[in-house]
Amino acid sequence: MPDLSDKEILEQFRDPGQKEAAFRILLARYQERLYWHCRRLVTSHDDADDALQNTLIKVWGNLDKFRADSGLYTWLFRIATNESLTLLKQKNKYNGSDDREIDERVTENLSADEYFDGDELQLKLQKAIQSLPEKQRVVFNLKYYEEMKYEEMSRVLKTSEGALKASYHHAVKKIEKYLKDE
Repeated sequence: MPDLSDKEILEQFRDPGQKEAAFRILLARYQERLYWHCRRLVTSHDDADDALQNTLIKVWGNLDKFRADSGLYTWLFRIATNESLTLLKQKNKYNGSDDREIDERVTENLSADEYFDGDELQLKLQKAIQSLPEKQRVVFNLKYYEEMKYEEMSRVLKTSEGALKASYHHAVKKIEKYLKDE
């Protein structure tokens, strides 16, 4: 993979003769991180693949219009977050489930997932994360796993840094309590 900056990838993408090559470079750089971000939100491998595919379709269709008001990474994660949450909402609507039933099903799916290779403690952590309200779960995943700064997270989620700090703090406390009680 050529060592191009995000700006150079965008410039290449806008050149019709280099569009596909630039997209392949972008995929090589970000696809795995985007997959794991989606996976932490939807928990199922198949759902993560679907969310990632939807994300990449949107990126392909809109990358030439990207204005670089935020970083490319931030923009990609915003799309991946929105696609993951949209997929969850669509599945919930289709299944006619309430939030509690959905959380239980997600936890059961995680335990039965053939791709999950974590130990018992990792499974407990994932169950604790799944027990969080949606916003806290997203904030926790971005901060804990992606090590995203609050400033960047603010651009991804379009909310204030103070609200994100509060959400993360509450999420950590709930996870700690879940792990102690479990």
